[in-house]
Amino acid sequence: MSVAARQALVGQYCETCHDDDVMDGNFSFSAIDLAHPDQNAEQTEKIILKLRTGLMPPSGMPRPDRSALADFASTLENELDRVASANPNPGRPSLYRQNRNEYRNSVRELLAVDIDVESLLPADSITQGFDNISEALTVTPTLMEAYIRAAGKISRMAVGDPEMAPKQATYRISKNFSQNRYVEGTPMGTRGGIAFVHNFPADAEYVFRLALVFTRNTFLFGSTMPGEQLEVAVNGERVALFDIDPLMTTAENDIRTEPFKIAAGPQTVTASFVQRSLGPIDDFIRRPERTLGDGFSGQIPGLTNLPHLLNIGVVGPYNVTGVTETPSRRMVFVCHPSSASEEEPCARRIVTGLARKAFRKPPTEEHLEGLMSAYQEGRDHGDFEDGIRMSVQFVMAHPEFVFRFERVPTDVSPNEDYRVGDLELASRLAYFLWSVGPDEELISVASEGRLKEPDVLRGQVRRMLADRRSEAIAKNFAGQWLHLRGLTDAVPDFYIYPDSDDNLFEAMAQETEMLFDSIVREDLDVMTLLTSDYTFINERLAKHYGIPDVMGNKFRRVTLTDENRFGVLGQGSVLTVTSYSNRTSPVARGKYVLEQILGVSAPTPPPNVPALEENNVLGGETLKLRSVRERLEQHRTNEPCNSCHKIMDPMGLALENFDAVGAWREKDSGFTVDPAGELANGTKVDGPTGLREALLDHSPAVLRNFTKQLLTYALGRSAQYYDMSAVRSIVRQAEQNDRRFSSIVMGIVESTPFQMRRVEEATDQNAGGGGLNR
Repeated sequence: MSVAARQALVGQYCETCHDDDVMDGNFSFSAIDLAHPDQNAEQTEKIILKLRTGLMPPSGMPRPDRSALADFASTLENELDRVASANPNPGRPSLYRQNRNEYRNSVRELLAVDIDVESLLPADSITQGFDNISEALTVTPTLMEAYIRAAGKISRMAVGDPEMAPKQATYRISKNFSQNRYVEGTPMGTRGGIAFVHNFPADAEYVFRLALVFTRNTFLFGSTMPGEQLEVAVNGERVALFDIDPLMTTAENDIRTEPFKIAAGPQTVTASFVQRSLGPIDDFIRRPERTLGDGFSGQIPGLTNLPHLLNIGVVGPYNVTGVTETPSRRMVFVCHPSSASEEEPCARRIVTGLARKAFRKPPTEEHLEGLMSAYQEGRDHGDFEDGIRMSVQFVMAHPEFVFRFERVPTDVSPNEDYRVGDLELASRLAYFLWSVGPDEELISVASEGRLKEPDVLRGQVRRMLADRRSEAIAKNFAGQWLHLRGLTDAVPDFYIYPDSDDNLFEAMAQETEMLFDSIVREDLDVMTLLTSDYTFINERLAKHYGIPDVMGNKFRRVTLTDENRFGVLGQGSVLTVTSYSNRTSPVARGKYVLEQILGVSAPTPPPNVPALEENNVLGGETLKLRSVRERLEQHRTNEPCNSCHKIMDPMGLALENFDAVGAWREKDSGFTVDPAGELANGTKVDGPTGLREALLDHSPAVLRNFTKQLLTYALGRSAQYYDMSAVRSIVRQAEQNDRRFSSIVMGIVESTPFQMRRVEEATDQNAGGGGLNR
C-alpha cells in the first residue's frame, strides 16, 4: 500500500476519532509518520494489533473492506520488520533468580529430594502473567535469609541427619476436598484420605498422629455411620488400623500409632478409610459431591455422610540407629573414603560433580576452593559426612545456583549486541523447556562450544521436547497463561453449586494440562487448543460434563461429540476461573478471550463504576430475579461503561450456556439463556461454536499472541514492542510447517532475542559483580 493510500485510509476511517482535537484513547494519528512508521514503532505495533484483531475501526463506525485493512496492517508490519532486520534489538533480561518452582525442580534433579518449597521460600511476584519474569524476581535480605535456611534443611534431608531432634511434619487435606471415593496413591479398597511422600531423616522410630473432621457443634462428621476404620500404610504395607468411634469427642481427636521403625529416605505414606460398600445411595435427599460444604450435614440421621480425615502428622525420629542408603545419598556420595588420606580427594570429587550440575557449568578453581573450605569447616566439627553436608548447604545457597548469571565478554562495548555463550544458551534452553537447569549432556555439548551450531541446537531441542521434563511447559507455561492456577482459589457458593469441590477442580486443571501436553507430544497445530475434538477426563469430570461410560479416577482420552466442548473454551477450567462464586461473568470471560487468546489489553474501567446488581435482592416486597445478560445490559446503559463492554461482552455472552463451574445449562435464573451477540468487527456469534469460528477467522492474531506469550516465558522478561518483528518471523516460519508446536519452539530458540542480548549503559560495566550480568 502506497503512502498516499495509507493517508487516505486513515483520513477517511481513523482520524474521525484519532486526531489532535478528539484524541480518543489519548491517541492521534499525527504521532505516526505513515511514511516511516518505525519512528514510533511502539504505537504502530498497537495499531497493527487492533487492525489484526478486528477492533479498529470500532463497532458502529464506517469500515473499509477487510482486504484494505489487511493491506494496511501488512504494510506497517513490513516497514517495521525491514528496519528491525537491519538493526535488531534483542533486549536485556535483568539478573535472573530461580523462582520457587525452578528451585524445587533443581533440588530434585540434583539431590533426589522433593521439598515443600512453599514453606521454605516466599511467593514469587507475577508479571506479564508469569512468575519467571526476571525484572519481578527481586532480591531482599529476607529472601536471602530464606535461601540460607532452606539450604540447611535441604542438606540435612539429602545427607541424612542422625542427630536431628524429634519434630512433627503435618500434612493437611483441604476442606473442599471430598473423601467419599478412592484417592490416587492410597491402597486399593480404600476411600478418602491422603497419600504423600515423606523424607525420613534417619533410620529410626516414628509416630503418626491423625485427626478427623468434626462438625461445627463438636460432633464427628459422619457420626451416623458406625463401623468405619482408618488405615495407615507405608509403601503400601499396613502399619496401623483404627476403629472409628462415632461418639468420639473433640478431646479424643488425636489418634496415634505406636512407634515403629522406618528407614531413612523418601517413603510413601497413606492414611485412608477402608471402603465398606460401593453402589447407589438411597437417602431422602441427594448427597452433594462437596461433602463438607455444610458441616452440620455430617451428623443428620438419614444422610450417608462418611468420616473425613483432617490431617496427619509424622513425628520423629526417636531411637535413631543410623542412616541407610537413600536415593539422595546415592547421588551425593559417588565415593566413600576408606581411610583418612582418601577423604580430601573423595570430597573434592563429590563437590566438583555437585557444583557442575548446580552451577550449570564446569566449576572454576575459585568455586572449588570455596566448596572445599565449607567441607573442611564441617569436617573440623564432625566427621566426613558432616563436611559433605556443609558443602551441600553451601551449594544450595550459592549465588551461582540461585542466580543465572550471563557474563558479558570483555571485548563488548556498551549499547552493543552480542551472542550469549553456549553455557548461558544451555541454561536459557533448559529453563524454557524443562523449568530446571541443563542436564549433563547439554552441559557437555555447551562446554565443547558446539551448542551454537544450528544442527546441534536443533537436535538438542528435539531431544528435550521428547524428554518427560518437557511436561513443565504444560504445567508452568500453559498453567499460567491460561490461568489454571486460579482453580486452587475457586470456592463456588455451596448452595448454588453443591457438586463443585477440589476433586473436580483438580480434574479440570489436569484436563487442560493434558490437552496442551498432547499438542507438545504429538507436535500438533497449536490452534488445536481452540479446535480439539478430543479431551482427557476421568469419571468425576465426565459426570460433570454429562459424558457417559467413563469410570474411575484414571484419565483417558475421549472423542467429543458436542462441538460446544471443543477446545479450551469448552473446558471447565477456563470457564470456572472466569466466573464469580455465585454466577457467571460475561465481562470476565470476554476479557479473558480478548487478553489471553487475542492478546489485546482490555480497556481500564473508569473510576466509581457501579457493580453489577446481584439477584436475590429484595426490591420493595418483590424478589427480583433476572438473568446475568439482562442485568449486564442494564449496567452498560451508562455511556462510560458501554464503550468498553461492547468489545468484551459479546465474547463472554457467547459462553453463557456454561454456568459458573463449566456445566452446560439452558436457563439462567429461570430465563432461557441467550448467547447471541455481535463482535466489534460486526461478526455475529451465537454460542461457543460461533465464537470459536470467529476466533479462527482471526487465527493469525491468535497464533501471534500464543507465540508472544511463549516467547515471554522463554526469555524470562517482559515482551516489548521491538520483539514483535521476531514474533512475526517465528509465526511465518511455523505457518510453513502446519503451525506445529515444535516449529514455534524452534523459531523462538533460533531467534535474536533468545540467542543474543544487548549491553545497555556504560555504568553497567561494574554491575552484577564485575559485569557478570550487565
